[in-house]
Amino acid sequence: MAAVETQEQSVRSGFWSRYSEMTREVRRGFVAEWTVTIILLLFATTTLVQAFVIPSASMESTLLVGDHVLVDKLVFAPSGPVSKHILPYREVRRGDIIVFRFPLNIQEDYVKRAIGVPGDRIRLVNKQLMLNGHLVNEPYAQHVTSYINSYRDNFPENREPSLPPSAADMLDNHVVDGELMVPPGFVFAMGDNRDDSLDSRYWGFVPRENIVGTPLIIYWSFEAPTADLTNPNIGIDHIVDVIAHFFTKTRWKRTFNLIRGYPLQ
Repeated sequence: MAAVETQEQSVRSGFWSRYSEMTREVRRGFVAEWTVTIILLLFATTTLVQAFVIPSASMESTLLVGDHVLVDKLVFAPSGPVSKHILPYREVRRGDIIVFRFPLNIQEDYVKRAIGVPGDRIRLVNKQLMLNGHLVNEPYAQHVTSYINSYRDNFPENREPSLPPSAADMLDNHVVDGELMVPPGFVFAMGDNRDDSLDSRYWGFVPRENIVGTPLIIYWSFEAPTADLTNPNIGIDHIVDVIAHFFTKTRWKRTFNLIRGYPLQ
């Protein structure tokens, strides 16, 4: 797949061209991820914590391409009649960063920020988020284009053509008085890199059962191209790059940084 889109590619003709040019939001299966996972198996199980790498720019500047993160898979797990009293389960909150199985292809994992939970009313006005009738401060969000895209930046108005059925259903059945209403059992999610993110605006709600967990910590951050991080095979060039430039391309200031959500009211 191609690398993450440039600013000028943000306005595209339809969903499927957008989808074909984007890549997974988080990836598993690389040497670093499996090394950490094996280590974790000595102390816990990957049903609790799992290693992922960020290959796209949709969550910049909160998460960068090449950030290797540990994801807490317990916090949003469904609670049982006994375990809910002894384990730290909780529901998704507005502002949480979530890892989830992509609704259009559950073999892929995405990372976004939960913007709306059941019952919330959402709209964008000239790139600014309006939540439940009032404008919301989003210090984590970045906008890399100066122009206004009628659908992207004034969602849910001026819907784009060629959206997939899940997004069309969202717009047909859950928009009231110009605001999107989040139904029970779903979450509305967007990337922090708001102008360059394939998110709920383009494919619809995230089913609650698709949510895997939340990133906890950046255990390693390495400057690598998206193509290396999305290669389904272990690329020899990437291995050589890591060995040769481990110290110079590692972002030491990001290593062991905690990842926190931002409460939205």
